Amino acid sequence: MKVLLKQTVGIDVAQNELVVSLGRMDEQISIEVYAYKVFPNTKKGFSSLVSWVNKQTSITTEVRYVMEATGVYHESLAYYLCNIKKQVSIVLPNKISNYARTLDIKTITDKSASQAIARFGLERQLESWQPPLKIFNDLRNLCREREQLVQERTMLKNQLHAERTSARSSESSVKRTKKRITLIDLQEKEIRAEIAILIKEDNALVEKMKIVSSIPGIGNITAVTIIAETNGFELIKNKRQLVSYAGLDVREKTSGTSVKSKPRISKRGNRNLRKVMHFPALAAIRTDERFKDIFLRIVSKHGIKMKAIVAIQRKLLELTYILWKNNAYYDSAYQYSIISSEV
Repeated sequence: MKVLLKQTVGIDVAQNELVVSLGRMDEQISIEVYAYKVFPNTKKGFSSLVSWVNKQTSITTEVRYVMEATGVYHESLAYYLCNIKKQVSIVLPNKISNYARTLDIKTITDKSASQAIARFGLERQLESWQPPLKIFNDLRNLCREREQLVQERTMLKNQLHAERTSARSSESSVKRTKKRITLIDLQEKEIRAEIAILIKEDNALVEKMKIVSSIPGIGNITAVTIIAETNGFELIKNKRQLVSYAGLDVREKTSGTSVKSKPRISKRGNRNLRKVMHFPALAAIRTDERFKDIFLRIVSKHGIKMKAIVAIQRKLLELTYILWKNNAYYDSAYQYSIISSEV
């Protein structure tokens, strides 16, 4: 009987379901993906998944559960598995997609994606995932709650404007809308205060916040959102991974001379992180000559303002990572390679 070296559970995570494939590697480095099943993305589904894996795998070799970092949909499962002492690895989406291109997969489906994840776990030495520090988790929840309030307030203000300019506006409706806006203002103020208290309790984080906030266009809320959404850059090994994690990496489909699509950002990543970089990019263009020059150069070359703004977003995000890792403040006189490089 062959000795097993590795066993993996490749999980393609969606909002409502978990598409699972099992893989194993024997002593001859032979890889086999041998089982497949779909489970609901619920606590009951998690329990059924683990029971099924236990029946299908050998108890003599450790089993590693591998999944992509897909927004927030993978988090509940990851926490569940860690709580029952299972080995978990969470991989950035760009790593899996790049690996999948090397396989002879003609049709991409949820099943083939889970199989690719299982094979990736067998062929790579993956680090075990640990739940983020409580402070990062708390800050992330607060930032996301604040963003929801901001969106709701914007909607209400638009509604209020429409009511006021209507030929037959309702005074009672206007009054209620104003009250809701006032309540949201109060709640947002409370959230900002809670964020400030959390950060103040951690001296190291206070210093890191100052470093990130020293970058042109990045204020306190943006800085804390970046830190919270990346868990202090825990999963990030380089700036390219960070850009991919935010979904700001460029995708282009080219095949021969007949297929050539326009380059677009993938948007396959953390949308909260991607969204929070928009206004800082606009502020950096207005206030910093170097970012303004990049913006004008790209616009003059391509004629597309949004393309230039996205490029600034990427550079700002990369800069936060570099300064965080180097524990250094932004220096307007220093020639950062990521700022001076061509886009």
